[in-house]
Amino acid sequence: MSETTTLQQQYTELKASGLSLDLTRGKPSPEQLDLSAALLELPGAGDFRDAAGTDLRNYGGTDGLPELRAIFGELLGISASQLLALSNASLTIMHDVVVHALLHGVPGGTEHWRIVEGITFLCPVPGYDRHFAICEALGIRMVPVPFLENGRLDLVAIRDLVASDATIRGMWCVPMYSNPTGLTYTPEEVDALASMPAAAADFRLFWDNAYAVHHLSDIEPPVIDVLALAKAAHHEDRVFVFASTSKITFPGAGVAFFGSSAANVAWLKEHSFSQTIGPDKINQLRHVRLLKSADGVRSHMLAHRRILEPRFTAVAEILERRLGSAASWSRPSGGYFISLDVPQGTAARAIALAGEAGVAVTPAGATYPYGADTADTNIRIAPTFPSIADLTAAIEALCTCVLLAIEEKASAGTL
Repeated sequence: MSETTTLQQQYTELKASGLSLDLTRGKPSPEQLDLSAALLELPGAGDFRDAAGTDLRNYGGTDGLPELRAIFGELLGISASQLLALSNASLTIMHDVVVHALLHGVPGGTEHWRIVEGITFLCPVPGYDRHFAICEALGIRMVPVPFLENGRLDLVAIRDLVASDATIRGMWCVPMYSNPTGLTYTPEEVDALASMPAAAADFRLFWDNAYAVHHLSDIEPPVIDVLALAKAAHHEDRVFVFASTSKITFPGAGVAFFGSSAANVAWLKEHSFSQTIGPDKINQLRHVRLLKSADGVRSHMLAHRRILEPRFTAVAEILERRLGSAASWSRPSGGYFISLDVPQGTAARAIALAGEAGVAVTPAGATYPYGADTADTNIRIAPTFPSIADLTAAIEALCTCVLLAIEEKASAGTL
Protein backbone atom coordinates (compact mmCIF):
# COMPACT_ATOMS: atom_id res chain seq x y z
CA MET A 1 0.00 0.00 0.00
CA SER A 2 1.44 3.42 -0.97
CA GLU A 3 2.03 6.20 1.53
CA THR A 4 -0.70 8.28 -0.13
CA THR A 5 -3.22 5.42 0.10
CA THR A 6 -2.37 4.81 3.76
CA LEU A 7 -2.81 8.47 4.66
CA GLN A 8 -6.06 8.71 2.71
CA GLN A 9 -7.36 5.69 4.58
CA GLN A 10 -6.36 7.22 7.91
CA TYR A 11 -8.08 10.44 6.90
CA THR A 12 -11.26 8.63 5.88
CA GLU A 13 -11.32 6.97 9.30
CA LEU A 14 -10.78 10.36 10.95
CA LYS A 15 -13.77 11.87 9.18
CA ALA A 16 -15.91 8.89 10.16
CA SER A 17 -14.93 9.20 13.84
CA GLY A 18 -17.12 12.27 14.37
CA LEU A 19 -14.54 14.56 15.96
CA SER A 20 -15.59 18.02 17.13
CA LEU A 21 -12.49 19.67 18.53
CA ASP A 22 -11.26 23.27 18.65
CA LEU A 23 -7.66 24.52 18.57
CA THR A 24 -8.44 28.03 17.36
CA ARG A 25 -8.12 30.41 20.29
CA GLY A 26 -5.85 30.63 23.30
CA LYS A 27 -8.52 30.36 25.96
CA PRO A 28 -7.85 29.24 29.53
CA SER A 29 -9.15 25.76 30.29
CA PRO A 30 -11.98 25.23 32.79
CA GLU A 31 -9.37 23.97 35.28
CA GLN A 32 -7.51 27.27 34.97
CA LEU A 33 -10.68 29.28 35.44
CA ASP A 34 -11.40 27.28 38.58
CA LEU A 35 -8.20 28.70 40.09
CA SER A 36 -9.97 32.06 40.28
CA ALA A 37 -13.38 30.77 41.39
CA ALA A 38 -13.13 32.80 44.61
CA LEU A 39 -13.59 35.97 42.53
CA LEU A 40 -17.26 35.09 42.27
CA GLU A 41 -17.64 35.67 46.02
CA LEU A 42 -15.20 38.55 46.43
CA PRO A 43 -14.82 41.19 47.70
CA GLY A 44 -17.71 40.15 49.95
CA ALA A 45 -20.48 41.93 51.78
CA GLY A 46 -19.35 45.21 53.28
CA ASP A 47 -15.94 45.16 51.54
CA PHE A 48 -15.94 48.11 49.19
CA ARG A 49 -13.17 50.46 50.35
CA ASP A 50 -9.56 50.66 49.25
CA ALA A 51 -6.61 51.05 51.61
CA ALA A 52 -7.19 54.80 51.80
CA GLY A 53 -10.83 54.29 52.79
CA THR A 54 -12.31 55.44 49.47
CA ASP A 55 -15.78 54.09 48.70
CA LEU A 56 -15.20 52.18 45.46
CA ARG A 57 -18.89 51.80 44.67
CA ASN A 58 -19.07 55.36 43.37
CA TYR A 59 -17.76 57.38 40.43
CA GLY A 60 -14.14 58.46 40.14
CA GLY A 61 -10.76 56.87 40.47
CA THR A 62 -9.97 57.02 36.76
CA ASP A 63 -6.38 55.85 37.33
CA GLY A 64 -7.60 52.58 38.82
CA LEU A 65 -7.08 51.06 42.25
CA PRO A 66 -3.66 52.06 43.69
CA GLU A 67 -3.15 48.65 45.34
CA LEU A 68 -3.69 46.80 42.06
CA ARG A 69 -1.43 49.19 40.14
CA ALA A 70 1.30 48.55 42.72
CA ILE A 71 1.00 44.77 42.30
CA PHE A 72 1.18 44.83 38.53
CA GLY A 73 3.66 47.67 38.44
CA GLU A 74 6.11 45.34 40.20
CA LEU A 75 5.34 42.49 37.79
CA LEU A 76 5.63 44.67 34.67
CA GLY A 77 8.63 46.69 35.82
CA ILE A 78 6.66 49.96 35.73
CA SER A 79 6.21 52.52 38.48
CA ALA A 80 2.63 52.53 39.77
CA SER A 81 2.54 56.27 39.05
CA GLN A 82 3.03 55.47 35.35
CA LEU A 83 0.50 52.63 35.22
CA LEU A 84 -3.27 52.87 34.78
CA ALA A 85 -5.67 50.05 35.73
CA LEU A 86 -8.61 50.33 33.37
CA SER A 87 -11.36 48.20 31.81
CA ASN A 88 -11.53 44.43 31.37
CA ALA A 89 -9.59 44.00 28.09
CA SER A 90 -6.22 45.29 26.91
CA LEU A 91 -7.37 44.92 23.29
CA THR A 92 -9.93 47.66 23.94
CA ILE A 93 -7.21 49.94 25.29
CA MET A 94 -4.96 49.26 22.28
CA HIS A 95 -7.79 50.04 19.90
CA ASP A 96 -8.64 53.27 21.74
CA VAL A 97 -5.01 54.38 21.88
CA VAL A 98 -4.71 53.98 18.10
CA VAL A 99 -7.98 55.87 17.58
CA HIS A 100 -6.86 58.71 19.87
CA ALA A 101 -3.58 58.92 17.93
CA LEU A 102 -5.46 59.06 14.64
CA LEU A 103 -7.79 61.78 15.89
CA HIS A 104 -5.51 63.85 18.07
CA GLY A 105 -1.88 62.87 17.53
CA VAL A 106 0.44 61.87 20.35
CA PRO A 107 2.95 63.72 22.56
CA GLY A 108 5.98 64.77 20.56
CA GLY A 109 4.06 64.76 17.29
CA THR A 110 3.04 67.77 15.24
CA GLU A 111 -0.13 66.35 13.69
CA HIS A 112 -2.84 63.79 14.22
CA TRP A 113 -2.08 60.54 12.48
CA ARG A 114 -5.13 60.44 10.23
CA ILE A 115 -3.77 63.22 8.01
CA VAL A 116 -0.58 61.27 7.34
CA GLU A 117 -0.62 59.81 3.86
CA GLY A 118 -0.53 56.02 4.10
CA ILE A 119 0.22 55.70 7.82
CA THR A 120 2.10 52.45 8.46
CA PHE A 121 2.70 49.95 11.28
CA LEU A 122 5.49 47.37 11.28
CA CYS A 123 4.36 43.86 12.13
CA PRO A 124 6.85 41.12 13.10
CA VAL A 125 5.48 37.91 11.63
CA PRO A 126 4.11 35.47 12.39
CA GLY A 127 2.23 37.59 14.91
CA TYR A 128 -1.02 38.27 16.72
CA ASP A 129 -4.09 38.44 14.50
CA ARG A 130 -5.96 40.82 16.81
CA HIS A 131 -3.23 43.45 16.45
CA PHE A 132 -3.52 43.21 12.69
CA ALA A 133 -7.31 43.43 12.90
CA ILE A 134 -7.06 46.81 14.66
CA CYS A 135 -4.91 48.23 11.88
CA GLU A 136 -7.06 46.80 9.13
CA ALA A 137 -10.27 48.10 10.72
CA LEU A 138 -8.81 51.60 11.03
CA GLY A 139 -7.21 51.76 7.58
CA ILE A 140 -3.58 51.57 8.73
CA ARG A 141 -1.18 50.01 6.25
CA MET A 142 0.84 47.10 7.63
CA VAL A 143 4.32 45.99 6.62
CA PRO A 144 5.24 42.46 7.71
CA VAL A 145 8.80 41.93 8.95
CA PRO A 146 9.55 38.19 9.21
CA PHE A 147 11.57 36.88 12.12
CA LEU A 148 15.01 35.64 11.12
CA GLU A 149 15.69 31.91 10.77
CA ASN A 150 17.24 31.88 14.24
CA GLY A 151 14.01 33.26 15.68
CA ARG A 152 15.32 36.73 16.35
CA LEU A 153 13.91 40.07 15.23
CA ASP A 154 15.27 41.36 11.93
CA LEU A 155 16.70 44.47 13.54
CA VAL A 156 18.53 45.54 10.38
CA ALA A 157 15.29 45.65 8.38
CA ILE A 158 13.38 47.27 11.25
CA ARG A 159 16.01 49.97 11.79
CA ASP A 160 16.22 50.76 8.09
CA LEU A 161 12.46 51.03 7.67
CA VAL A 162 11.86 53.14 10.79
CA ALA A 163 14.77 55.48 10.00
CA SER A 164 13.80 56.04 6.37
CA ASP A 165 9.99 56.16 6.31
CA ALA A 166 8.17 58.90 8.23
CA THR A 167 4.79 57.24 7.62
CA ILE A 168 5.82 54.45 10.00
CA ARG A 169 4.23 55.55 13.25
CA GLY A 170 3.91 52.25 15.10
CA MET A 171 5.23 48.74 15.57
CA TRP A 172 3.43 45.86 17.24
CA CYS A 173 5.54 44.01 19.80
CA VAL A 174 4.82 41.00 22.01
CA PRO A 175 8.13 41.04 23.89
CA MET A 176 7.71 37.94 26.04
CA TYR A 177 6.47 34.57 24.71
CA SER A 178 5.31 36.13 21.45
CA ASN A 179 2.04 35.01 19.91
CA PRO A 180 2.36 32.50 18.24
CA THR A 181 6.09 31.68 18.27
CA GLY A 182 6.70 31.86 22.01
CA LEU A 183 9.85 33.92 21.40
CA THR A 184 11.11 36.37 24.02
CA TYR A 185 13.01 39.51 23.01
CA THR A 186 16.58 39.69 24.26
CA PRO A 187 17.82 42.69 26.26
CA GLU A 188 19.84 43.70 23.19
CA GLU A 189 16.74 43.64 21.00
CA VAL A 190 14.70 45.68 23.48
CA ASP A 191 17.47 48.27 23.79
CA ALA A 192 17.75 48.48 19.99
CA LEU A 193 14.03 49.09 19.58
CA ALA A 194 13.96 51.68 22.34
CA SER A 195 16.96 53.62 21.03
CA MET A 196 16.88 53.36 17.22
CA PRO A 197 16.50 56.58 15.18
CA ALA A 198 13.07 57.18 13.65
CA ALA A 199 12.07 59.38 10.75
CA ALA A 200 8.83 60.14 12.60
CA ALA A 201 9.45 61.91 15.91
CA ASP A 202 6.24 60.39 17.28
CA PHE A 203 7.01 56.77 16.37
CA ARG A 204 5.54 54.38 18.97
CA LEU A 205 6.19 50.82 20.09
CA PHE A 206 2.90 49.13 20.95
CA TRP A 207 4.32 46.86 23.66
CA ASP A 208 1.78 44.14 24.40
CA ASN A 209 3.21 42.36 27.43
CA ALA A 210 0.28 39.94 27.58
CA TYR A 211 2.32 36.93 28.75
CA ALA A 212 4.76 38.53 31.20
CA VAL A 213 3.93 36.05 33.99
CA HIS A 214 2.84 33.06 31.89
CA HIS A 215 5.80 30.74 32.37
CA LEU A 216 5.82 27.07 31.43
CA SER A 217 9.21 26.11 32.80
CA ASP A 218 11.80 27.10 35.37
CA ILE A 219 13.28 29.41 32.75
CA GLU A 220 11.66 32.72 33.68
CA PRO A 221 13.17 35.65 31.79
CA PRO A 222 12.88 38.91 33.71
CA VAL A 223 10.64 41.66 32.40
CA ILE A 224 12.88 44.27 30.79
CA ASP A 225 12.26 47.89 31.78
CA VAL A 226 11.65 49.18 28.27
CA LEU A 227 10.42 52.55 29.56
CA ALA A 228 13.74 53.18 31.31
CA LEU A 229 15.68 52.15 28.19
CA ALA A 230 13.62 54.50 26.03
CA LYS A 231 14.13 57.35 28.49
CA ALA A 232 17.88 56.74 28.59
CA ALA A 233 17.92 56.92 24.79
CA HIS A 234 16.04 60.25 24.87
CA HIS A 235 12.88 58.63 23.47
CA GLU A 236 10.92 58.82 26.71
CA ASP A 237 7.51 58.81 25.01
CA ARG A 238 8.25 56.03 22.52
CA VAL A 239 6.59 53.08 24.30
CA PHE A 240 2.97 52.26 25.06
CA VAL A 241 2.84 49.21 27.36
CA PHE A 242 -0.30 47.05 27.56
CA ALA A 243 -1.13 44.08 29.77
CA SER A 244 -4.11 42.46 31.45
CA THR A 245 -5.26 39.75 33.83
CA SER A 246 -7.26 38.08 31.04
CA LYS A 247 -5.35 34.81 31.18
CA ILE A 248 -4.55 35.14 34.88
CA THR A 249 -8.11 35.23 36.25
CA PHE A 250 -11.28 35.47 34.12
CA PRO A 251 -10.85 36.68 30.51
CA GLY A 252 -14.32 38.20 30.46
CA ALA A 253 -13.98 39.93 33.83
CA GLY A 254 -10.35 40.91 34.16
CA VAL A 255 -8.43 44.18 34.39
CA ALA A 256 -6.38 45.83 31.64
CA PHE A 257 -3.32 48.02 32.21
CA PHE A 258 -1.66 50.85 30.32
CA GLY A 259 1.84 52.00 31.22
CA SER A 260 3.99 54.68 29.67
CA SER A 261 5.77 57.99 30.21
CA ALA A 262 4.11 60.68 32.29
CA ALA A 263 3.26 62.61 29.12
CA ASN A 264 1.66 59.60 27.45
CA VAL A 265 -0.32 58.68 30.57
CA ALA A 266 -1.63 62.26 30.82
CA TRP A 267 -2.45 62.18 27.10
CA LEU A 268 -4.54 59.01 27.39
CA LYS A 269 -6.35 60.31 30.46
CA GLU A 270 -7.16 63.57 28.66
CA HIS A 271 -8.63 61.87 25.62
CA SER A 272 -10.44 59.23 27.67
CA PHE A 273 -12.19 61.92 29.71
CA SER A 274 -15.24 61.91 27.42
CA GLN A 275 -15.45 58.10 27.48
CA THR A 276 -15.42 57.19 31.15
CA ILE A 277 -15.89 58.42 34.68
CA GLY A 278 -14.03 55.50 36.16
CA PRO A 279 -13.32 51.78 35.71
CA ASP A 280 -14.96 48.91 37.59
CA LYS A 281 -13.13 49.46 40.87
CA ILE A 282 -15.08 46.74 42.68
CA ASN A 283 -13.73 44.25 40.15
CA GLN A 284 -10.26 45.64 40.73
CA LEU A 285 -10.74 45.25 44.49
CA ARG A 286 -11.77 41.60 44.14
CA HIS A 287 -8.54 41.03 42.17
CA VAL A 288 -6.54 42.59 44.98
CA ARG A 289 -8.31 40.37 47.50
CA LEU A 290 -7.64 37.23 45.42
CA LEU A 291 -4.07 37.91 44.32
CA LYS A 292 -2.91 39.97 47.35
CA SER A 293 0.60 40.80 46.06
CA ALA A 294 3.05 40.32 43.22
CA ASP A 295 4.21 37.12 44.93
CA GLY A 296 0.58 36.08 45.13
CA VAL A 297 0.33 36.45 41.35
CA ARG A 298 3.50 34.40 40.89
CA SER A 299 2.08 31.64 43.08
CA HIS A 300 -1.22 31.76 41.20
CA MET A 301 0.61 31.45 37.87
CA LEU A 302 2.58 28.46 39.11
CA ALA A 303 -0.77 26.72 39.52
CA HIS A 304 -1.57 27.67 35.92
CA ARG A 305 1.74 26.19 34.82
CA ARG A 306 0.95 22.85 36.48
CA ILE A 307 -2.18 22.65 34.34
CA LEU A 308 -0.67 23.86 31.06
CA GLU A 309 2.81 22.34 30.99
CA PRO A 310 1.54 18.77 30.39
CA ARG A 311 -0.52 20.01 27.45
CA PHE A 312 2.45 21.64 25.76
CA THR A 313 4.56 18.55 26.44
CA ALA A 314 1.90 16.31 24.89
CA VAL A 315 1.76 18.43 21.72
CA ALA A 316 5.56 18.42 21.36
CA GLU A 317 5.71 14.65 21.76
CA ILE A 318 3.05 14.04 19.12
CA LEU A 319 4.60 16.47 16.64
CA GLU A 320 7.99 14.82 17.08
CA ARG A 321 6.59 11.33 16.66
CA ARG A 322 4.26 12.06 13.75
CA LEU A 323 5.99 14.81 11.78
CA GLY A 324 9.67 14.53 12.67
CA SER A 325 11.73 16.34 10.04
CA ALA A 326 8.69 16.94 7.80
CA ALA A 327 7.91 20.16 9.67
CA SER A 328 9.29 22.45 12.37
CA TRP A 329 7.66 23.95 15.43
CA SER A 330 8.36 26.23 18.37
CA ARG A 331 9.16 24.87 21.81
CA PRO A 332 8.06 27.76 24.00
CA SER A 333 8.97 28.10 27.66
CA GLY A 334 5.92 30.28 28.24
CA GLY A 335 2.84 31.83 26.69
CA TYR A 336 -0.19 30.24 25.09
CA PHE A 337 0.71 28.99 21.62
CA ILE A 338 2.85 26.69 19.51
CA SER A 339 3.83 27.83 16.03
CA LEU A 340 3.95 25.00 13.49
CA ASP A 341 5.68 25.56 10.14
CA VAL A 342 4.85 23.02 7.43
CA PRO A 343 6.34 22.80 3.92
CA GLN A 344 5.58 25.76 1.68
CA GLY A 345 2.15 25.67 0.12
CA THR A 346 0.59 23.11 2.46
CA ALA A 347 -0.74 24.98 5.51
CA ALA A 348 -4.08 26.05 4.04
CA ARG A 349 -4.75 22.57 2.66
CA ALA A 350 -3.86 20.90 5.98
CA ILE A 351 -6.15 23.28 7.88
CA ALA A 352 -8.99 22.68 5.41
CA LEU A 353 -8.57 18.91 5.75
CA ALA A 354 -8.60 19.24 9.54
CA GLY A 355 -11.79 21.30 9.42
CA GLU A 356 -13.52 18.68 7.27
CA ALA A 357 -12.48 16.06 9.82
CA GLY A 358 -13.97 18.03 12.72
CA VAL A 359 -10.84 19.76 14.06
CA ALA A 360 -11.03 23.56 13.98
CA VAL A 361 -7.65 25.27 13.61
CA THR A 362 -6.82 28.98 13.39
CA PRO A 363 -7.35 29.96 9.72
CA ALA A 364 -4.36 29.82 7.40
CA GLY A 365 -2.68 33.22 7.18
CA ALA A 366 -4.21 34.51 10.42
CA THR A 367 -0.77 35.17 11.89
CA TYR A 368 0.04 37.59 9.04
CA PRO A 369 -1.38 41.02 8.13
CA TYR A 370 -4.43 40.80 5.88
CA GLY A 371 -4.39 37.01 6.39
CA ALA A 372 -1.68 36.77 3.75
CA ASP A 373 0.93 34.14 4.57
CA THR A 374 2.37 34.15 1.05
CA ALA A 375 4.50 31.07 1.73
CA ASP A 376 1.44 29.24 3.15
CA THR A 377 3.49 27.60 5.89
CA ASN A 378 2.35 28.74 9.33
CA ILE A 379 -0.22 27.02 11.55
CA ARG A 380 -0.97 28.37 15.03
CA ILE A 381 -1.81 25.75 17.65
CA ALA A 382 -3.63 26.75 20.84
CA PRO A 383 -3.19 23.84 23.29
CA THR A 384 -4.64 25.44 26.42
CA PHE A 385 -8.40 24.95 26.36
CA PRO A 386 -9.04 21.27 25.44
CA SER A 387 -8.66 18.43 27.89
CA ILE A 388 -5.52 16.34 27.48
CA ALA A 389 -7.58 13.61 25.81
CA ASP A 390 -9.22 16.01 23.35
CA LEU A 391 -5.93 17.81 22.71
CA THR A 392 -4.17 14.53 21.96
CA ALA A 393 -6.89 13.51 19.53
CA ALA A 394 -6.84 16.91 17.84
CA ILE A 395 -3.06 17.01 17.35
CA GLU A 396 -2.97 13.43 16.09
CA ALA A 397 -5.66 14.37 13.57
CA LEU A 398 -3.87 17.57 12.57
CA CYS A 399 -0.66 15.63 11.96
CA THR A 400 -2.49 13.21 9.67
CA CYS A 401 -3.87 16.21 7.75
CA VAL A 402 -0.44 17.84 7.48
CA LEU A 403 1.13 14.63 6.18
CA LEU A 404 -1.69 14.12 3.69
CA ALA A 405 -1.36 17.71 2.43
CA ILE A 406 2.40 17.20 2.00
CA GLU A 407 1.86 13.89 0.20
CA GLU A 408 -0.75 15.39 -2.14
CA LYS A 409 1.61 18.20 -3.08
CA ALA A 410 4.52 15.80 -3.57
CA SER A 411 2.36 13.53 -5.75
CA ALA A 412 1.40 16.53 -7.87
CA GLY A 413 5.09 17.33 -8.31
CA THR A 414 4.75 20.82 -6.79
CA LEU A 415 6.53 20.33 -3.49
